[in-house]
Amino acid sequence: VQLEESGGGLVQDGDSLRLTCAASGRTFSDDAMGWFRQAPGKEREFVAAITWDAINTYYADSVKGRFTISRDNAKITTYLQMNSLKPEDTAVYYCAASRLRLASAARGNYDYWGQGTQVTVSS
Repeated sequence: VQLEESGGGLVQDGDSLRLTCAASGRTFSDDAMGWFRQAPGKEREFVAAITWDAINTYYADSVKGRFTISRDNAKITTYLQMNSLKPEDTAVYYCAASRLRLASAARGNYDYWGQGTQVTVSS
């Protein structure tokens, strides 16, 4: 069972990035998927989540209107499109899968985690 994030990098204030989470090892198409992030010295925090059927999405207030989560169950892939990036978005971004079909902002509801990808936004 593996989740692998990619797409991170160093960008400037106002730029965009798209993160990709590729899943393998089990059928994630029935799982809710989420993105979390952790900045140095801070707790890991919720960013966005999407239900198993992609009908509902949820966002942290800090990214609402700038970030978009989506998924392609045929490719077992989840995406996080990040626009209008700010220096405060700098963090390691983690993909997570929950066997609960309903999306959640609670870390404890997620069963599988990726290793993370670094996003750095310079001012």
